[in-house]
Order: sequence, then structure tokens, then C-alpha cells
Amino acid sequence: MTTQQNSSTHKIFDLLKQAVLGKELNLTQGSIRRAVLLLAIPMMLEMIMESVFALVDLYFVGHLPNSSEAIQTVGLTESVLTIIYSLDVGMSMAATAVVARRIGEKDPVAAAKAGAQAILVAIAINLLLSAAGFFYAREILLLMGASESTATAGLPFIQLMMGGSTVIVLLYLINGIFRGAGNAAIAMKSLWVANMMNIILCPILINGFGPIPAFGLTGAAIATNIGRGTGVCYQFYQLVKGNSLLKIKLAHFYPHFKQIVALLKIAGPAILQFIIASGSWIFLAELVATTGGDHGSAGYQTALRLMMFFMLPAWGLSGAAATLVGQNLGAKDLKRAEDSVWQTTKYILIYMGVTMVLSFLAGHYLISFFTNDLHIQQIASRALNIMSLGFIVYGIGMVMTNTFNGAGDTITPTLINLFGFWLFQIPLAFILAKHYNLGPDGVFIAIPISETGIAIASYILFKRGKWKTKLV
Repeated sequence: MTTQQNSSTHKIFDLLKQAVLGKELNLTQGSIRRAVLLLAIPMMLEMIMESVFALVDLYFVGHLPNSSEAIQTVGLTESVLTIIYSLDVGMSMAATAVVARRIGEKDPVAAAKAGAQAILVAIAINLLLSAAGFFYAREILLLMGASESTATAGLPFIQLMMGGSTVIVLLYLINGIFRGAGNAAIAMKSLWVANMMNIILCPILINGFGPIPAFGLTGAAIATNIGRGTGVCYQFYQLVKGNSLLKIKLAHFYPHFKQIVALLKIAGPAILQFIIASGSWIFLAELVATTGGDHGSAGYQTALRLMMFFMLPAWGLSGAAATLVGQNLGAKDLKRAEDSVWQTTKYILIYMGVTMVLSFLAGHYLISFFTNDLHIQQIASRALNIMSLGFIVYGIGMVMTNTFNGAGDTITPTLINLFGFWLFQIPLAFILAKHYNLGPDGVFIAIPISETGIAIASYILFKRGKWKTKLV
């Protein structure tokens, strides 16, 4: 190996080491390429860990008796929880945008205060949603298209998941605060902690071990809540006692209504943005359940969980654009902010191209790992093959969305989602599934078509550049 090759290898390992170990980064100067990678690597690993939650649950419940009911329950519950995810992703986007802007302005105390107020607001809102989800859990499953037997069997699972959803909100939100500060490694490590706990507890609580009884499907919910709760405890330790530049104090949680209003102005459209998107996915899940039955629904949910395994790291990679845009707009460097977006886009195109090929070549084998039911495997394989056709445009859309959100312009992607999902994707899926009698296949086809339209619209609005003028 030549000296030049040794130097290149050393630089790569040094980059990986710095990305994983983590520290706050000055993202307003230096190499943009290096800045993107130092953010993107831990963000991608964080999102891989998040997707592992669903896959671990899916693997263990997929091998239970009556696995179609169990898989359907997990999938439908995850679809309903996307409403909760909309809250935490929306608040997380607001926190990332404001914290990044304050860090770019060299004001870490203001960044810490903004983060604390975001936590306060998110907890207050989620407690109401959590209570409603717990008490109306059975009605929610039936409304989503689950059969009576599935709703009965899955009731404890969805109640525990909805009841414990505050830890989901905090896990996402606090990670958004760390990302805004430029320390994506802490966000990644919190998911490592949460996942290790979930992986250990899932088989024990689902199947039983020694004196611990088998809880079946309900055990998956218990393990997931404990795992995420452990991750949140780690986050709070880092916010209060850790080595992070951003230190949150108890006094920061005293309600500051001007700051809360400023956050809600950003978070409100962002929450609506993701509610619009998740509402569309809920409708699609219900449409698949009513046209494809329990097996069709289980196949779709299996393919969707696997697709999310590929997609969530891309969302993490695209999240680098949000932090870079926020900090560089705070530093008044508009060109560097835009160059950061293009650099992130290059990386995501490579990643999504590779995952598209992998899903085509290995999708069926991966699906068979999660369920032994041949009928479910066939539907899931077909769904994954069709939906993965849009992987590259999904990636472009993610970067554009994170760019707008990182700049604090949450209204633009909200309007794009409204038109793209509710006025295009849902009608198209309904027509293909029912009018043309394509059933679940019609839903699968509608997804990449509509996502392509969303990506094109996002790109056009990005080029117009109004996001550069947004004040936070």
C-alpha cells in the first residue's frame, strides 16, 4: 500500500472516529464535504437504530401463532403512531431550526432555553393525544380496517404503545436539539442505548424466560417502552451533566410565552406537514386492509417496515442539510448554506441508488426472515419491488424538505405535502385500488408516482430561494 493510500485510509478512519465519538462542530467554516459527513454518519446510524425498533418487534411477533394478526397489529399501531411521530418530528424540526440558528449566532444559552421550551410544549400536547389513543385504542384499530379478532388480540399492545408515547416524543425531540447544536453523535448514542435494551427485553418478554412469563405481543410493547425510556434518561443526563456545549437548567423550563409562540410558529406548520403525510399513510393502510384482507395488510406492513429500514438512514443523511442550513443562515453565509444542500443531495443519491438495487436483489430473502407465511411473503415482495422504484426521488424530496425545515420555512413543505398526498396520492390510490380493481397493488403503485411529483415540486421551490430569507 502506498503512502498516499495509507494517508487516505487514515483520514477515513479519523473521520469515522470523530463522527461516532462526537462533539459540537463549527459548521459555518471549513470543508462542507467533511461537515456533511460528520453530521450524516451519526444521523444515519441513529435512524438505523430507530428502524431496528420496528424490525425487532416485527421479527419476534412474526413468529408467534396467528402471526398475521400480530404483524397487522404492529403495523397498524405504527401507522396510528405516525400522528404522534408528526408531533415529535414537527417539534424536533422547530427545535433544530431555532437551536441551529442560535448556535450559528454564537449564543448557546439562548439555544438551551429554546430547547427546554420545546420539551415543555411537546410533553403538554402529547399527554392529550396519548390519553385519547389509550382510551379509544380498540376503536382506532377497527377504524383502520382490522378485523374483530385482530382488534381484540392487539388491544393491550396499542394501549401500551399509545400510553407510553411521551417517551417517543422526547426521544425524537431531544435528539433534534442535539442535532441543531451540531452534536449528532449524542443523538445516535441515545438510540444505541434504547435499542440494546429493546433487543435484550423483546425475546424475554414476548416468549418468557425463567420466572418471567410470556406476554406474547404485549411483551413487544413493554420492551419498546422500557428501551425508549432508557434512551430518554441517557439524553437528559447529557443535557444536564454531560460534556455538551448546550446545557439545559431547571430554570429554562419555566414557561416563556414569547419563546413558545416563536417555536409554535415554526412547529405548527411542521406538525401539520407530517400529520398530512402520516394521515395519507393511514388512509393507504386502511385501503390495503379493506381490499387485501388480513394477509394483504400484513404483507404491506412487512414491506413498509423493511422499506423504512432503508429509508430512515436516508432521512438521517438528509437531516445534515437541516443543521447546516440553520447554522449557516445564522452566520449569514447564504452560499455555504446552499452548497451544503447540494453536497448532501449527492450523497443521498448514491445511498438511495444502492438501497434500490439491494431491495430488488435481496428483498424477498429479507422478507422471509420476518414471516413464515408464504402468502404474506408474496404480497410483501410485490409491494417492496413496486415502492422501491421511487427510492432516488424519495431521497431528493427528503433533502429539499429538510432544507426548508432547517431554514425555519415549515409552511412550504406543508403545502407541498397537502397537494402531493391528499389531492394526488390518496385519490390516485383509491382509483387504482377500487375503480381499476388493482386492490393493494394500486396502492403500491400510487406511492412512487406521487412521491416523484412531490420531489419535483420541492426542487422547483428550492431553486426559487425564498427559504434563504426566512427569519427565526
